[in-house]
Amino acid sequence: MQEVTPQSYTLVITGAPYASQAPQTALEFARAARASGHRIKRVFLYGDGVQLASALTAPPSDESHWPRVWAEFLTSEGIPGIVCIASALRRGLVDENERKRHELTASNLRPPFIIAGLGEWVEAQRGDSRVLYFHGAR
Repeated sequence: MQEVTPQSYTLVITGAPYASQAPQTALEFARAARASGHRIKRVFLYGDGVQLASALTAPPSDESHWPRVWAEFLTSEGIPGIVCIASALRRGLVDENERKRHELTASNLRPPFIIAGLGEWVEAQRGDSRVLYFHGAR
């Protein structure tokens, strides 16, 4: 049997957790990739995908809690979860720094996600990883 060379991946999720299958499909891929010895370098949330990082999501008890599931996966695997700052601010998602900067009453970013600029995405494009996009339906 031929040995598979481990690959490094950056995942970009643009679909919202309860409006598309993008986060679920990305998670299935990430788990399978890790189980096969591949590396997930980072997960970048962009557009409606930033909703996956909300600490205020509260789905019904009979539905999967995708933000919590993703946060647990990222934490257990030591994978950075990056949230696009422009997309986050447009959708009312802020960390403590942005809360103070914009003089808001609360922050709502779920750990371990962090807010960053598109520089993180550009770095993924230039780096040694393959970039896979998981888009929402239009």
